[in-house]
Amino acid sequence: MKPPVLEYAAPTSVDEAVKLLASSNGNAKVISGGQSLMPMLAYRLASPDLLVDLKHLKNLNAITIDEDGVRLGAKVRWCDIEADKRLSVSHPLLAEAIKHVAHYQVRNRGTVGGSVAHADPSAEMPGIALTCEAQMTIVGPSGTRTEEAAEFFIGPLQTTLEPDEIVTEIRLPAWSSKRKWAFLEFARRKGDFAMAGVALYYDLDEKNQIVGAHVGAIGIADRPIRLNEVEALLNGNPLTESLIAAASAKARQTVDPPSDIHAPSEYRAALVSTLLARGLKKTAI
Repeated sequence: MKPPVLEYAAPTSVDEAVKLLASSNGNAKVISGGQSLMPMLAYRLASPDLLVDLKHLKNLNAITIDEDGVRLGAKVRWCDIEADKRLSVSHPLLAEAIKHVAHYQVRNRGTVGGSVAHADPSAEMPGIALTCEAQMTIVGPSGTRTEEAAEFFIGPLQTTLEPDEIVTEIRLPAWSSKRKWAFLEFARRKGDFAMAGVALYYDLDEKNQIVGAHVGAIGIADRPIRLNEVEALLNGNPLTESLIAAASAKARQTVDPPSDIHAPSEYRAALVSTLLARGLKKTAI
């Protein structure tokens, strides 16, 4: 199929882009990398009156790393993250997760802002944003606001983003150099959306006990989720084989994935359990 007939604009500033969105009465779409939106247009799953292209907004391309963490401009592409060797130290969990995003061609065009705004529950970036307690900087007609990832994702392909707002930056908190972490996902074919995925990290105290455990999952709910009961089980304990087994069992008991044509709920629950166990074992190496 072909995309619907629509108007096109390529503003040169965020303010101009916001004004264009506001003038469309909710019937406009923002396009950045276009890796999600273009197929939706082709299949008429989206039929906006106006397409607002961010290609001329040069100030949204930066990756900034300082003592406060990592700031990703909304137009940062997956290949930009892959090419930035600083991230292997400053945020290795992010760097590892991006390796699983689709294929080279998609990573060469897709953007972090587009991914979080699209909010696919199986996508890697929303999962990393939630697990790492990222903040989204959002600009709209009323000015700039900040939204926590835990509040931003509200359903399948749904966020708190208003039709006349744009995500301009994603901020990830500072990363400890001694932090333990892992990212694993399973897809039927390399590059496909994950049937399930797990992102996790934690620190160790002076007694070698886990503190600050963060465990997130993708592909098993209508949005990325945190496995809070698993985190509570891990915190305050040294990582042992018995703790890994208990955490894996807890994950299987507490998640309730939907069934679909790709896999039944029970399979996805077992998959999350297995991925969590493998991830925790990986952190012990």
